[in-house]
This record gives sequence, structure tokens and C-alpha cells, in this order.
Amino acid sequence: MPSPLKILARFVAHEKGLFAGAIVVAGIAAALGVPFDFVLFGLTLAGVALFHHHTLQVALTGLAVIVLYKLGVTGFRTGPGLDGLVAHMSHEWVILTNLLGLLVGFALLSKHFEDSEVPKVLPKYLPDDWKGCFILLVMVFVLSSFLDNIAAALIGGAMAHTVFRGKVHIGYLAAIVAASNAGGSGSVVGDTTTTMMWLDGVNPLAVLHAYAAAVVALVVCGIPAALQQHRHSPIMKDIPPGTHVDWARVAIVGFILVVAIIANVTLNLRAPQLADRTPVIGLAVWAAILVSIPLRRPDWSVIPGAVKGSIFLLSLVTCASLMPVEKLPPASWQTAFTLGFVSSVFDNIPLTALALKQDGYDWGMLAYTVGFGGSMIWFGSSAGVAISNMYGEAKSVGRWLKHGWHVTIAYMIGFTVMLALTGWQPTPKRASAPGAATPAATIPAPGK
Repeated sequence: MPSPLKILARFVAHEKGLFAGAIVVAGIAAALGVPFDFVLFGLTLAGVALFHHHTLQVALTGLAVIVLYKLGVTGFRTGPGLDGLVAHMSHEWVILTNLLGLLVGFALLSKHFEDSEVPKVLPKYLPDDWKGCFILLVMVFVLSSFLDNIAAALIGGAMAHTVFRGKVHIGYLAAIVAASNAGGSGSVVGDTTTTMMWLDGVNPLAVLHAYAAAVVALVVCGIPAALQQHRHSPIMKDIPPGTHVDWARVAIVGFILVVAIIANVTLNLRAPQLADRTPVIGLAVWAAILVSIPLRRPDWSVIPGAVKGSIFLLSLVTCASLMPVEKLPPASWQTAFTLGFVSSVFDNIPLTALALKQDGYDWGMLAYTVGFGGSMIWFGSSAGVAISNMYGEAKSVGRWLKHGWHVTIAYMIGFTVMLALTGWQPTPKRASAPGAATPAATIPAPGK
């Protein structure tokens, strides 16, 4: 593995213009008063985007530089020096551990699902044209409404790998991520951010209208992606000879998912105080994996790749948590819309935490924007990182944006439809029911 210094030297040698441009932008940002922490984070994201064959090394180098800068210059929100760093990480370790457990655990789950040969029997039930490609995306959307979006994306990726014979278009991979994030946006058990809202007192029904945008977004990005995939590699027409469903592996997949759902719901309803102290969901998933070993042994060979991709995401999440973002602009539909684009490069977990601290948002609108918005770039969501662990060719921001252009268009159209149908309806976190905001605080939908 090349060292960070060799990577930087190679980058400077081959991309002198881009490197010089990044330095100029950083200088301008510093001159305009942008905190240097953000400049460093921006350079890290630029390095990930431009040097996508070495994303892990770039992310770890960026994290190290940011930590050293804060240790020596600015300190942390929790205090200066090592004590401040330790105090900061004492708040972040649960989120990071849960993400690591889910990403790696669900990678094993998706391999169980693929090895069960269930994806091979899908051609019996799916149309053998572009509509079959689209229905598969709908399946991912539905799965994500009650599963974690990481699991839904990985199951979708496993199905796609089989029915498209391993030839999956990058635009379709972007659509799988978008479908998983869209499906989870209206459910408090479908996405980490919506679960955070539930834990902090948001009524589960207050995010449900996110589906007004999410369903539209699924159609807008799903149809072009299905056409891309059909031209690239059509869906299998027939079940391969010798296919036999391994129902034991199917049972293991179901068992792991049920355990994850029960752990999530029980944590929220019975012991919310544990959410900030123990990575309950990640531990539950791994307990289910270990318990099921006597029935079928997992394919441990997927772990190194999953761990590598997970460390990359955790590095960016940690970088984001170190940024001096103390508050967001006043809550409004314009702010929520903008946060969708921010979410594509800035982890949506700290953004959601800030919005919850601020209060006064339309929670369904926010759930859609910070959830679906992360689909616009491959590292903008944990589902995107999980898919890129499965398909290494997805780790290119340029190719993701070029071939997944429909995700950004879908985000904007979905948001516009939601705003027209439901308007901006801010709801206090602790309100007993959605829509409890005073009439003066509610902006009617355009045209009403």
C-alpha cells in the first residue's frame, strides 16, 4: 500500500493544475474568513474525489492533519489538547462503532443472501426488460422502509450482481443507493438519521410525509437508471440450470434482520438512554451472525474489504464531527433544501444532530433532504460506501455524477413536489402529534 506522502507526490506530479487550483481555493477561503478546519476538510473531500483509487489513505491523512491542527491551534468543542480529543471521542465512539458493526455485519448478510441463490430465481418473477430493472429498485425502496438502508442497499447490490451477471452500470448503482435512502427517509427504523429523530422526541408519524418526495424521486431516477442498466446488461431471462435455494441461508438473513429491527425498536421504546452509551444495534447484528454460524458459516473473505471501506467512512464521519459547526441557519424550507446538497459531502449524522438541537424543522422534509441528498455522491451516505465496497468501480465521484445525473434531478423534483403538496410544516420535537405547530408557524403549500 503506497504511503500518504507517495500518494501526495504522485498526485502533485500528475495533477499539477488541480492541485494548484485546490491550493488557490483554500487560500481564498482562508482570506474570506472561512475557518481553516473547513479548508482542511474541503481539501480532504477534494482529494477523495480526485484521487479515488486511494480514498482510504486520503481520508486517513486528512483526519490526521485535522486532528493535529485542532490539537495544536484551535482545540475541540470539549476542550483543548488531548483531554479535549478524548472527551470528544467519548461522545462519538458509539456512532462510529455502530456504523462499523452494521457495515461489516451487513456485508456478511448480503453474501449469505447472494449464496442462498434467491437472486437467481428472480428472473422467474421479474419482466426481462427495463421494467424488471425498475422493479428491483422498487424492491430496495420497500426493503429500506423497515430495514436499515445499509442492509437494503447491500441486498439490492447482491440481487443486481446476480441478475445482471456481474455487469452493473454505475448509474444503476447510484439508483440502488438512492432507492435505499429514499425508502428509509419516511420511516424511523429505515435510516440512522430518522432513528435519531425518534430518539430525540420526534413523533414517528412526523417523518412519514417524506414519502411524498421519496416516491417521486424513486420514479424520476429509477426509470433512467433502469434504461441505462438494460442497455448495459439486460436482466437474465431464465433461471440458471442447477439453481437450488439454500433456505438455511435465507433463514439466517431473516434472523439477522429481525434481530436488528427488534434491537432498534426496543432501544427506542424501552431504553433510549442506552443509545448514547452502547452500540446496541451493531452488537445485536453481530450476536445474530455468531449464533447462526452452526447452521451456515459466513464467507469471512468479505470482511477485509468491508472493514477497509468502513474505516474510510468512519474517517470522514470523524472529520465532519470535528468541524466548528455550532448551529445551522434558521430553520426553513430553503435551509432544508440546501442541507440535501451539503449532505452529499458532509455526513448527515452531525447535520441531523444540529437540526434536532435547533428544533423547529419540518421533520419529514428534513428526513428526505439529508437522507436522499447523500445519494448524490458515493461517499455521501453509508449505503453508498457499502455499495462501493461491493463494486470498487463506484469509487469515482466523476463517474458517479456523470452516470448518476438522474439522482440530483430526482432530488430537486421530489423536493419541489413535496413543497407543493405539503408545504413547510415545522413541528416541535416533543409535540404529541405531527402538525402541532401554531398556524403562524406553518407556511401553506404554494398555490393553496
